[in-house]
Amino acid sequence: MDINRVLDKKNYQKYVKKNMPKSKFLKECAMAFLVGGLICTLGEALDDFAEYTLFLDEAGIGTFRSAVLIFLGAFFTGIGIYDVLGRYAGAGSIVPITGFANSIVSPALEYKWEGYILGVGAKLFTIAGPVLVYGISASVIAGIVYYIIGVL
Repeated sequence: MDINRVLDKKNYQKYVKKNMPKSKFLKECAMAFLVGGLICTLGEALDDFAEYTLFLDEAGIGTFRSAVLIFLGAFFTGIGIYDVLGRYAGAGSIVPITGFANSIVSPALEYKWEGYILGVGAKLFTIAGPVLVYGISASVIAGIVYYIIGVL
């Protein structure tokens, strides 16, 4: 076997093209759009239900919607449906608030065998923790900047 032939750029490119999985970019984008849109549509339906059936005010409607969507995301993660949905929907299932619930429940389920303190308690925020820390930090900095601009 000639090492130069094996390392030849053209041969390598042929090898890569032959063995690389085909991109399903358009299908993945369509699924993300569809699933994300359905989750948002469910949120709007919950808004209407809270407004016209439960007669909640605007703050109550937002709280109700968020609580139900978080519960559904956590529940479907717990019974194993959300992970299957995530495989097909990609970012369409991660971006909405249901993705946050999934990012909290998944590590808790994975580490529950270690116990409630060292397993669930310690690992609960391994995925969502950095997002919360940097999100809260960014909002505090933005608030300080907003206050300083308002005082000037």
